[in-house]
Amino acid sequence: YRDLHTFELQAPTRVIEWARDSRVCVAGYGQSGGNEILQLIPPPALQAKETQGLCPERDFKVECGGFSKRPVYSLKYVPDTSLLVTSGPPDSSLQVWQVSAEDSDVIKSVSTIATENATGQPWAKIATISARAPWVLHGSTLDSVQITEVELRKNVYTAGSQDSEELAGLAFLDGSTALLCCARGRLCVADVRQPQGALQALPAAPCGDRWCLGTACAAQGSGLGAQPVARLSSGGLLTLTDLRKASEPLASATARVPSPGSGAEFLCVSWAPALQGCLAVSGFDGTVHVYDTQSWDSSGREAEPVFVHKGHAFEGSGDPALVTVHTWHPQKPRTVLSAASDGSLHVWDWVQP
Repeated sequence: YRDLHTFELQAPTRVIEWARDSRVCVAGYGQSGGNEILQLIPPPALQAKETQGLCPERDFKVECGGFSKRPVYSLKYVPDTSLLVTSGPPDSSLQVWQVSAEDSDVIKSVSTIATENATGQPWAKIATISARAPWVLHGSTLDSVQITEVELRKNVYTAGSQDSEELAGLAFLDGSTALLCCARGRLCVADVRQPQGALQALPAAPCGDRWCLGTACAAQGSGLGAQPVARLSSGGLLTLTDLRKASEPLASATARVPSPGSGAEFLCVSWAPALQGCLAVSGFDGTVHVYDTQSWDSSGREAEPVFVHKGHAFEGSGDPALVTVHTWHPQKPRTVLSAASDGSLHVWDWVQP
């Protein structure tokens, strides 16, 4: 490691979201109510533009926080606002939060975005953008996908689909296009300029597994081909797809995971925003694997990770921790945050071999 910081949360989290000024937001996912939502200030060494050597203060600090009565399974900042949107069981509604002003340390609930037939539906996957207005893309199944203008709670798009397949993830590709990934791996593209637009279904992924989705950050005008779409299956298969030529995978490989197929609740794959061709994989055990995809072909053979973070696997004295989520630092190329089921939060930066 070049650097490693650890922080112990009061409860395990499955969301890590970067805010403005490199703040970090995390939230608990317990079923008993009273789940904390915290905005943390990272250690000074992480905020420095270049390595500063030894730093006396190595901890995260809590800047502000609030409590959610329901588990938080997904959390997104709304760009260019001071709002957060969260989702979680027992239904597919969304909760909107106001991050406190400078004279307050409270994150407070301000509204709820109710969805049609929300009761009994799985929790909603969410993505946010402020291309035209502060929007949230959300849905738990293909036929429930919609876009809501956050501050007005006004519906601006509804997917024209009759398919009730469960969603594994969704993302804005740009201000006009959204990508949906079904739990069985099928991808669909939505043109959000058509308020009741039909979805464009892309070729299906191999069956028999659950999948998750990884896309690059949405940028104005980035469009369909700016970065391959990554999908990770519960069997450890990674596929990269160029949406302009989606008839066959651009590349595929098998991640070196210890127990493929053991579960899919915390599967996570993400592209490094500042490191060409690198992605990270977690959710199988207490590790995070980093891969360089630039040499991959379509063979699906096992890939060799360039780095494995094992810190969560060696903490605590009880059952081995399971990594619940990870995310890359927006600017620092090799800096990753990861959280685990034991409440540990790590931020680490590895040395290039």
